[in-house]
Amino acid sequence: MSVVPVTTSQISRERIGVLLVNLGTPDTADTKGVRAYLKEFLSDPRVIEDQGLLWKLTLNGVILNTRPRRKARDYLKIWNVEKNESPLKTITRAQAEKLGAAIADHEHIVVDWAMRYGNPSIRSRIDALTAQGCDRLLVVPLYPQYSAATSATVCDEVFRVLAGMRAQPTLRVTPPYYDDPDYIEALAGSIETHLQTLPFVPEVIVASFHGMPQKYIDSGDPYAVQCMATTDALRKRMGLDDKQLLLTFQSRFGFDEWLKPYTDKTVEQLAKDGVRRIAVVTPGFSADCLETLEEIAQENAEIFTHAGGEQFAAIPCLNDSDGGMDVIRQLVLRELQGWI
Repeated sequence: MSVVPVTTSQISRERIGVLLVNLGTPDTADTKGVRAYLKEFLSDPRVIEDQGLLWKLTLNGVILNTRPRRKARDYLKIWNVEKNESPLKTITRAQAEKLGAAIADHEHIVVDWAMRYGNPSIRSRIDALTAQGCDRLLVVPLYPQYSAATSATVCDEVFRVLAGMRAQPTLRVTPPYYDDPDYIEALAGSIETHLQTLPFVPEVIVASFHGMPQKYIDSGDPYAVQCMATTDALRKRMGLDDKQLLLTFQSRFGFDEWLKPYTDKTVEQLAKDGVRRIAVVTPGFSADCLETLEEIAQENAEIFTHAGGEQFAAIPCLNDSDGGMDVIRQLVLRELQGWI
């Protein structure tokens, strides 16, 4: 039996890859681009758990023939025309670049970013990191609160990629950070800073999180509990009660009952009850996207004013702000302990 010589270059892979991952985005703000994105997104059994024949007929026969056109118009309202991409892609790239600069003193760390759905794909970025000699990989799902439909599906895709690799990198995944003191402080600081820029004082602040079918929670998903924990911690930090800072859920889809109270119904009812000035913050999103820039800042603002409200403010996500980047940096450095 012959022995194949092993060179030093084959065994000196000692770099660490850090991969930031967010939900995803269409490649283009047109019907074709949105259809491709929605097909990948809604075909994920973590997102729509019942992928049976009825759902497939509904998805391919109805949803993908009607929804892409409407959503493409929504994406055009917020599209980064200069870069020809969605704000989510622009911001996630900036987060990765700023994180790389913030930890540049660790020369053996390579920071990259990916989208769970759309591009750049998780597979392409893991391939790129391993090609650069990364034999350890820290995956950072950019979701403060865990759910099977977000954090878990990121892991699913990472595991699928690794399953096809002979030389797998050693893997770590950051945990949710829904009640992390740095995160709560950054949220509170961001809210307070933006409130100071408004020409009015809101009577109520609404904390709107992405919704989820109630049956997913009933099956054991911890998402709702973690959203409540975030809101409770934020109230405590800001000295607000449950009437001054409300918890709601947005973006419901289909006919099932979703987590309540619903954001749009709450905003409408506040106006009908005589509340004239509100601000909405979205603590479940690490970066501004269609759900914050169009659904909250435009759709819900219109709902509020149409029902009698007068002044509405959508507070930006943490994005790549100094406070937001400090949260990500601290999270990454904590999870890299033992590797650096």
